[in-house]
Amino acid sequence: MHEVLERRFAAVGARLSVAKRPWHGSPRIDVLSDRRGEYFDITFTGASDDVELEVIDIRPRDRHLLLLARAAGEKSKFLCGHDERHWFVAAVPETALGVMGVTTAKVALQPAVVRDALDAVRPKDPFRRRNAAYLRQGEWFFVPAPRLRVPHPLALRDEPLTRGRGKPHLLRFAWRTGGTIVYVNRRHPTGLSEARFQRLTPQERRSGSFARLVRDPEVYAKGKVRHPDHATIELSGWHRVLMNTEHGARAMQHVVFID
Repeated sequence: MHEVLERRFAAVGARLSVAKRPWHGSPRIDVLSDRRGEYFDITFTGASDDVELEVIDIRPRDRHLLLLARAAGEKSKFLCGHDERHWFVAAVPETALGVMGVTTAKVALQPAVVRDALDAVRPKDPFRRRNAAYLRQGEWFFVPAPRLRVPHPLALRDEPLTRGRGKPHLLRFAWRTGGTIVYVNRRHPTGLSEARFQRLTPQERRSGSFARLVRDPEVYAKGKVRHPDHATIELSGWHRVLMNTEHGARAMQHVVFID
């Protein structure tokens, strides 16, 4: 099986390093580099459950494949491929139905707003990084919002865009609206609601080093979007910013790589 996996990854031009059997626990998938360049690295957590890995679809011209992992009666799928300058891995949400290959995995990773935009304009290639429905840079989609008007003083400049770790994408102009106010610190990294925060004692609020943030706002961007691992894109007008859906995948915990 080890050799079969290596051959399947080699068919899309990728190198693979996978731990020798027995495979127990959950897979840990990363993209690492050595003197020969980037390669996929798969290790295992070492728990008692056996793990099976299988490449269930491969697209050599597209340089993408779909990897299936079976463990403890559960299935996880990972889209592995090459995007612009680097290899990547993305966990596919388990709630997505009918994901049997690379194409359906790409669809599953598109947020609903992106799919609606695609349905409205029906571009020739719905997966290109730039088409009539959106622009994409890595895991972020930018959907035109031509009716949006933002007063210039309200636009944020050089705003970082990140999913919590990794190198941020930098938005020349950004605007955020809506969302829910939360209070975040080390003990509560996902945030406390306003009601829960107010139930804390005054001492707990003062000593907790809380930051007041906004969860799940709508984000819009305009101008250049930069990232060291991606080509800079230019948004000629305001665009809604949406991340792909991998954050909703249970298997995301098994993906180490984040750009």
